[in-house]
This record gives sequence, C-alpha cells and structure tokens, in this order.
Amino acid sequence: MPDRKALVTGAAGFIGSHLCERLLGQGWAIIGVDNFDDFYDSKIKRDNISECLKNENFRLVEADIRDSAAMDKAVGDGVEVMVHLAAKAGVRPSIAEPMLYADVNVNGTVVLLESAKAHKVDKFLFASSSSVYGNNEKVPFSEDDNVDFPISPYAATKKAGELLCHTYHHLCGISVTCLRFFTVYGPRQRPDLAIHKFARLIEGGKPICVFGDGSMMRDFTYIDDIIDGTVAAIDKCDDFNIYNLGESEPMTVNDLIAEIEKALGRKALKEHLPPQPGDVRRTYADITRASREIGYNPSTNIKTGLARFVAWLREDG
Repeated sequence: MPDRKALVTGAAGFIGSHLCERLLGQGWAIIGVDNFDDFYDSKIKRDNISECLKNENFRLVEADIRDSAAMDKAVGDGVEVMVHLAAKAGVRPSIAEPMLYADVNVNGTVVLLESAKAHKVDKFLFASSSSVYGNNEKVPFSEDDNVDFPISPYAATKKAGELLCHTYHHLCGISVTCLRFFTVYGPRQRPDLAIHKFARLIEGGKPICVFGDGSMMRDFTYIDDIIDGTVAAIDKCDDFNIYNLGESEPMTVNDLIAEIEKALGRKALKEHLPPQPGDVRRTYADITRASREIGYNPSTNIKTGLARFVAWLREDG
C-alpha cells in the first residue's frame, strides 16, 4: 500500500487530471474529487480521468466541494495533503454569475479548510491565479505586490481564497501554499481557453475572435512545467507561502496567433471585437521566489508546447 495519500479537488479537470497521473506515478494513493460541472462537456472530464481510474490507488468521489458531509467523508483518515484545484473558472463568465462564483470558490474553499482542520491534514495547497494581480502596472508580477485591486469576480474569489488559507494557517497551524498559475496550456486544456479555441477554429477554417487589437500580453505556461512546480510545492509545503508558477516570458495575443498558425500550418481568419470587461492587459510572472525556494524551473518554450498541443488536438482532441 502507498505510504502517502492526497486528496485532489477538480481531479478530472485539465490541471487536476495531469497532477493525479503524476502523483500516482510517484506511488501516491489519490482521492480525486470532482462534481463534473457542466461548464463544459462532462465527457471531456471523464476522458481526462480515464487513465487514473485504471489505477488501483485512485478513488474517484463525485461530489460538490460545498457539500461538507461529502468532503469530510472523502478526507477520512490518513490524508496527508489536500490540493484544492476545483473552482468555477473563467474571468468573463464570473461577471455574468458573480454569486455562483462566490458561492463555489469562497464557500467551497471554507468547507475544504474545515475538513483539513477536522482531520488534521498536514498540508493544504490552493490553486490561485495570476488574475489576482489585476492591472498591476509593475512587471514582472511579484508575490509581494499589492493584490487588493482585482477587476473580475473570479479574481476576487481567488484573492479571498488566499486570505482564507492564511486565516486557517494562523488559527489551526495547517501548512499552506497558494500557487498563482499563469495561463496554463497543453493537452487537455479547457475548450473555452484561447489556445484551444483558436487552434480548433483555425484547424476548421473558421474565424477566430480577437478582443481588442491583439496587444494584450499573457505569460503562457506549459502544463508539464505547472505540474513540476505543483509537485515541488507539495514536497516543500511548510508554514504559509505564495508562489507564482509561470513561464516568465509573456507574449502578445497577436504573436500567439502567429505561433499557432506555424504549429498548425494554417492561416487564421481574424474577427476583431471590442475588449472584454474583466480582462487584464497583461500577465508576467516573477518566478524568482519559486525558483529559489522550491526549485521551479520551467523548461518548455511556446514553440515546443504548441507543437505538443497540436499533436494532441489532432490525435485525441
């Protein structure tokens, strides 16, 4: 039997399924929690988790993170680590449904922290987001920067989650690490996100929508690098810490589209639309702290990452 046991919320999602596979490969026992929310086709998530389900050390719990009885039962005895990835995702949808986002992302996080406290879980990792930086003028974004000015309900819920994590660390002594992910992409990326959406539309000869003039910048980070950083953070989780996990090489949306065109060998048909409320102008991770303290060292550049994504899209996507 494995010596180490972790509970991963959002286990059937893009990042969650990759993390579960990595931890299972390292000999962990995993309790994967997912409610198969209908934000996108639940069949995609079933496919994501299919390999994990073949492993005898993986147990899937289909439940909502707001269900305190279900979460207490899922944690049970012997869970050493909780990795909380589940959330209502997306900046733009959060503007349309702010109450739902607050309920799931804030109340759900409290439920999980309460379960961690009740069952004396050693380590709690929380998936935060680069969106907490808002339209920060200073770049690159550092963990010490002020993040009191989010510009979307989604970003506000992630900042709230970090604050709640610190509160439970202070009151209960739980070791907590908050990971601010920067625009993660790769095989299994959510279909609503830019790289996946653009690639699928360009491949099909359909126009893509570019909001604004395409000068917005994003720090695109390949999934394997994110998983490397998350696993390192699990190993080093102690006290209370916040780390940026990004590539630290931002590029404009226009340059991204050009790279996708190269990877696909096809030209994009572009339709320009007005900028969207809640979208930040740029993201750019300062990864100095993560590099120094957990050994984070992203190594997949955008050309390599997109080539791998396109190969997946054409074979399995």
